[in-house]
Amino acid sequence: MALDQPNGAKTEFIPQPIRMSDGFGGPDFGPRDIMRDKENPNMLVPPVTDNGLLPNMKFAFSDTHMQLNKGGWSREITARDLPIATTLAGVNMSLLPGGVRELHWHQQAEWAFMIWGCARVTSVDWQGRNFIADIEQGDLWYFPAGLPHSIQALEGGCEFLLVFDDGNFSDLNTLTISDWFAHTPKDVLAANFGVPVNAFDGIPKGQVYIFQDKVPGSLESQEVQSPYGTVPLSFKHSMLAQEPIVTPGGSVRITDSSNFPIAKTIAAALVEIKPGAMRELHWHPNNDEWQYYLSGQGRMTVFAGNGIARTFDYRAGDVGYVPFAMGHYVQNTGKDTLWFLEMFKAPRFEDISLNQWMALTPYQLVKDNLNASPELMGSLRKVKWPVVKYPAR
Repeated sequence: MALDQPNGAKTEFIPQPIRMSDGFGGPDFGPRDIMRDKENPNMLVPPVTDNGLLPNMKFAFSDTHMQLNKGGWSREITARDLPIATTLAGVNMSLLPGGVRELHWHQQAEWAFMIWGCARVTSVDWQGRNFIADIEQGDLWYFPAGLPHSIQALEGGCEFLLVFDDGNFSDLNTLTISDWFAHTPKDVLAANFGVPVNAFDGIPKGQVYIFQDKVPGSLESQEVQSPYGTVPLSFKHSMLAQEPIVTPGGSVRITDSSNFPIAKTIAAALVEIKPGAMRELHWHPNNDEWQYYLSGQGRMTVFAGNGIARTFDYRAGDVGYVPFAMGHYVQNTGKDTLWFLEMFKAPRFEDISLNQWMALTPYQLVKDNLNASPELMGSLRKVKWPVVKYPAR
C-alpha cells in the first residue's frame, strides 16, 4: 500500500501497533522489521479478544537452513525451531529430475505429501516383500519406522513434504546406506557380500544424502520380483482423489488408518477454505495438531482456557501448531483459496465441533449457560460442517 504525496511521490505504508477499535497501543519509531510486521498484522495488533501469553505456534520454512546437494535440496522444522511441536517434525524437500534421496531408513515413521511433480518410491519390509510405486501430485506415502526406502524424482522433478512422528527428528541424522558402508571395515563388507575387498574401492567416504542420477525408465522396466511377494498393505494413497466433505465454505479430505491402513501413527486432513470462509471453531481430543500451509493466507486464534488466547498469521510455506485439546479456528484472510494440511500423531483423525456439541446438548441447558439469543440457538447444526462461510462485513 502506498500513500499519495502532494508532489506525486509515493511513500510506503508502515503499519503501527495501534488498535483502531479501542485506540490502544501507539506508534513504533524504533528499529523494526516492517516486512515482518506486514506479514503478521494480527501479532502486531492483536484482536481485542486475545489475552495472556502462549508459546509461539508458528515457524516458516523460509527461516530454516537450506541443505543444498547436487540433485536437490531439503529444509526442516523440528522442536529445535518450534519448541512446542513435540509430536511431529517436518521436512520440505525438492529433487531435480533423476535426483535421489538415497537408500535409507528411520527410527520414526515417515508420512509424505507430494506438493508437485512425480517421484518413484521403493521399500522392503522385514519379510522381504517389496514395494515400488510412482507418486503424483496430491498422493501420499507412508513408511513404518525402521523400513528401508528411497525416493527418486521422475521427469520434471518434484517437491514434497515429509512428516515424522517425533518432534525431535532430524532428516540429517537418519540411517543411510552410504554412511553405513563408509563406516564399516572393507574386510567386513567383503565377508558380508562374498566379494573381494577391492570391490568396495569406489564406495562414498561419507553420507551421500541427495545425489543426481538419470531419470529412471518406466515403472514396468524397473520392476523387481520378490520371491516373497509385495507388501500386503500399500504404502501409497491418493489423497487428492478422495471424495471430499463439501460445505458452503470449502472442503475437507480426511486420510487416516481407516482408509490408508498402513498409516498407523499419522492421521491427516487436507483443508480447503474459500475466501470469506473459515475452518470452524473446534478442537481435537486425541493429540496435538501440526499444520502445513500450502497456499493462500490466513489467521488462527488458539484458546488455551483460563482467559488465554493468541492469534497468529500464516501464509504458504508456514508451519502452525495447536496443543492437545486447545480450541481454535483458521480463517481465510486473503483473496485466494487457502489450502493447508492438518496432521496428528494418531491412527485416526478426530475433532469436536463447537457448533455440533451445542446442537446435541439439551436446548435449555445451552441457552441458559450462554444467555444465548434465539437467533444463535436457531443456528445450531447437528451435522458437522468443518468449513463454514461467514457473513460479509
